[in-house]
Amino acid sequence: MYEDLLLATDDSDGARQATAHAIELADRLDATLHVLSVAEEGPHSTENTDEIRSDPEAAANQAIEYAAESAASRGLEVTTTIRQGVPQEEIVAVADTSPVDMIVVGTTGRTGLDHLVVGSVAEEVVRNASVPVVTVRDTTADE
Repeated sequence: MYEDLLLATDDSDGARQATAHAIELADRLDATLHVLSVAEEGPHSTENTDEIRSDPEAAANQAIEYAAESAASRGLEVTTTIRQGVPQEEIVAVADTSPVDMIVVGTTGRTGLDHLVVGSVAEEVVRNASVPVVTVRDTTADE
């Protein structure tokens, strides 16, 4: 049933937890893991900019390299893609145009005003995806 999983990652703590979950799922299901990272553009892209993420393309590259290496070390078949744009839109677009059976994405756990102003990539993916979406909560934010 699930032969192709799409992992959306930005290399954040939540995304790394989603990566581990996606790798475990792909391994158990004998599925191909398609790793996607989006070099963010749009009105909120500067909010994610810091010394590490000053180059969105390099950050996206780092994100897929980590996920791809982790998956390959488990013997999984992996593909990688970097897109530019608004993350939630690109994730849904890739899922709609690729033979993907499920999306795995991490959540940051934003609440209150932060959530209202910035919104949630995971929430938008869940609302707009045509395939099932597994969300993995960032538990490091609780610590």
